[in-house]
Amino acid sequence: MRQPFEWGLTVLDGQRGHLLPWMPVFFGAGVGGYFALRTEPTMLHLSVLGAVAFGLTLASFRWVRGGPVLLALALVAMGCVVAAYRTHSVAAPVLDFRYYGPIEGRIVGMDRSSSDKLRLTLSDVVLRRMAPADTPGRVRVSLHGDQSALTPQPGMTVILTGHLSPPQGPVEPGGFDFQRQAWFRGLGAVGYTRTPVLMLEPAAPGWTVFRLRMALADGIRAAMPETTGPFAAAIMVGDRSAIGQGQLDDLRASNLAHLLAISGLHMGLMTGFVFAALRVGMALFPAFALRWPTKKIAAVGALLAGLIYLILSGGAVATFRAFIMVAVMFAAVLFDRRAITLRSVAIAALIVMATRPEDMLGPGFQMSFAATTALVAVFGALREVPYETREKVPRWLRPALVVLLSSFVAGLATAPIAAVHFNQVPHYGLIANLLSVPVMGAVIMPAAVLAACLSPLGLHWIGLAIMHPAIAWILEVAERVAALPGALSFLPTPPIVVLPLLALGALTVILWQGRARFLGAIPVLLSGLIWFQGDRPDMLIAATGGLVGVMTESEGRVLSKARGEGFVARSWLENDGDPADQDVAHARAEVEDGRGRANLSFGTMEVVHLWGKSGLAVLDEACAEADLVILGSVLEGGAGPADCTILDADVLRERGALALTLNADGYTMRAAYDVAGARPWNAVR
Repeated sequence: MRQPFEWGLTVLDGQRGHLLPWMPVFFGAGVGGYFALRTEPTMLHLSVLGAVAFGLTLASFRWVRGGPVLLALALVAMGCVVAAYRTHSVAAPVLDFRYYGPIEGRIVGMDRSSSDKLRLTLSDVVLRRMAPADTPGRVRVSLHGDQSALTPQPGMTVILTGHLSPPQGPVEPGGFDFQRQAWFRGLGAVGYTRTPVLMLEPAAPGWTVFRLRMALADGIRAAMPETTGPFAAAIMVGDRSAIGQGQLDDLRASNLAHLLAISGLHMGLMTGFVFAALRVGMALFPAFALRWPTKKIAAVGALLAGLIYLILSGGAVATFRAFIMVAVMFAAVLFDRRAITLRSVAIAALIVMATRPEDMLGPGFQMSFAATTALVAVFGALREVPYETREKVPRWLRPALVVLLSSFVAGLATAPIAAVHFNQVPHYGLIANLLSVPVMGAVIMPAAVLAACLSPLGLHWIGLAIMHPAIAWILEVAERVAALPGALSFLPTPPIVVLPLLALGALTVILWQGRARFLGAIPVLLSGLIWFQGDRPDMLIAATGGLVGVMTESEGRVLSKARGEGFVARSWLENDGDPADQDVAHARAEVEDGRGRANLSFGTMEVVHLWGKSGLAVLDEACAEADLVILGSVLEGGAGPADCTILDADVLRERGALALTLNADGYTMRAAYDVAGARPWNAVR
């Protein structure tokens, strides 16, 4: 036993000096472990875990050879404790019933829903007959119908009549958990209104960051053509509320949607331009440049510019993450360290996970750090290429090769993550990025900085005028690439273990020193094998009982209704890797058999889906001919006809969405809340 132990310590000794980048990996394992739990750890559990982390950290300083192992275990424990602390620190009231009535609140956010409707996020909420202590602190309402009576303004207090409900759980077991996302965003209810929104009080005098952002966005859109203004407002102040669904679809299909999010690309381009401009400007005055550390002064200036950009853009998750990364980079410049290294990326990842651990589960965090890690690793390896070899490449060709290589590496690193989360692979994304990213860096971001600098003089239109043709070019590229035959392919959602395996393998290849790094190819290959051998559920039932979907052998999933439960239908089909619309999926088989009723075949069984009063009226008849009845309402009296298996709204509310898989004995059933467990964000059902 001692020999393998000594061998392990010897191997670890060979990694000395290269272990820091592993710290966020183990911390992230603790964060991921916390979110994977099915029951919330008690305060006693967390206290013990915190004490263990502290003890292991102290012990790691005393036992030098085995210290990295102890510190790794301590980081896992700390990740779990930090994630738990964050969960309970953002706790706020959540609506526990379906509400219809007057809603009063102050506008603190505006965006657009997936159906292209304006959405308002309201704070200081007042609901009829609800005590303030039980009222959600924030609600989000989609505006339907005729809303021409009022133009919502930041800070305005409005009143409306609408529907609210608790944030919904996963649309299928193991699926995206909107309840968890809403918990960390402070949303206690979501809903919609079809009646006009009315102003109760105008916005209070003075400026807030949100009002300033919206005022800047309105000014940008007013000074630019209608086609390019919304894009400019999105990249400059983070307001995407005016971008149409058609433009969004084109940008996604061409893999250019990342240009809209103020993330690492934008923050890096903007701060890099400011850094370079300050250095060049100071170099024009030799007396100053020879006496002062111009590089460090430029780093401070760029860091301040990044902070202002963060504040004006609303401090979104992606922007915060990008600012942390550039802050670490410029801090390295101030301390005379190499700015772009895997250590810098690791420190940035640790800071983000320590402050917002929930981000680790989202595609933004994963894609951002995957691309950055891959780019730093590849260009770091290129630095090891002999100088004579590098000099063989013509200087005029190097910028083009750098852009080509950067786009290829970043695309390759993020493609699996995007495919897992969005179920689509843009085939011409590399071409679109090669045609667009250089324009973004060379024209749009410098012009945005110029517009900001000239704004106090009223000359911001000069920078915006420079931006217009460049943005028009990007939108044209997106439209043309998205229209190419075979621009997109669609993939089913893989089992949850695929991404962790893929990440572990890729990080082993990048971070481990020595030939053993290539063992990381094993989990990468295993993740691919699991992905393409994974099966989708044979039948899915919505948590409300309002929709049923049965997988066929050749045509894909058949949906019980052509309309209604649109978000659930869209999510199921996307997870199947199926680009069809809901009405198309419904028409794949003759499923309707009267109003409020649909008949479906599930293996050798007959399934009847009933909804509304019409469906409830034929319950006895349905039970006589079906093996399974799904009821979209509550069963009166709590029991149905004998010899009839009924899943009604009460059962589904308690268990969540259901997934049924056929087997030799009939079928097995998985429930969303059995998979998700009992956690603070899904306590309200």
